[in-house]
Amino acid sequence: MFAAPDLLDMHRRTHLGLDGLLDHLAGFTHAELTRSLEGFGDSTVLLQLHHVLGAEQYWIGVLEGKMLVDELETDHASIAALRAFRDRVTAATRAYLGGASQDELGTAREVTTWGDRRVTVVPAHVLLRTQTHVFHHKGQVAAMCRLLGRPAPQGLDYPIGE
Repeated sequence: MFAAPDLLDMHRRTHLGLDGLLDHLAGFTHAELTRSLEGFGDSTVLLQLHHVLGAEQYWIGVLEGKMLVDELETDHASIAALRAFRDRVTAATRAYLGGASQDELGTAREVTTWGDRRVTVVPAHVLLRTQTHVFHHKGQVAAMCRLLGRPAPQGLDYPIGE
């Protein structure tokens, strides 16, 4: 199973690519970032990115026994707002991992999810799920960028060479 330092490194690398995408999107107009595009669960670029960050916040909260489900419009009002939200979310994830033992991360346990539903999860798998979720939505945002006529640059995937 993974130890906290391994998961922290994966988390850092995942968010490096997200930073690159945010850098690209910083050059978009507010109208482009909020334009509704059909065929996506969250229909705007800002909502896609808010969703992926909100999911990480939610699942780390679940592991900590918290139900973090409030969605503030101010967290996705702009790329700068998303960066601030991302900074809070990633800090919370790093704090959780910084205090988690290998046994805690690798041992299945019951948690409470939305609607007081009890499920058994392995915390390391939950963290990995939040990170693979980032890539799913980065792909959707990249498709949205193409539809908006401003394709995302190459090289925003998981960096392995550093």
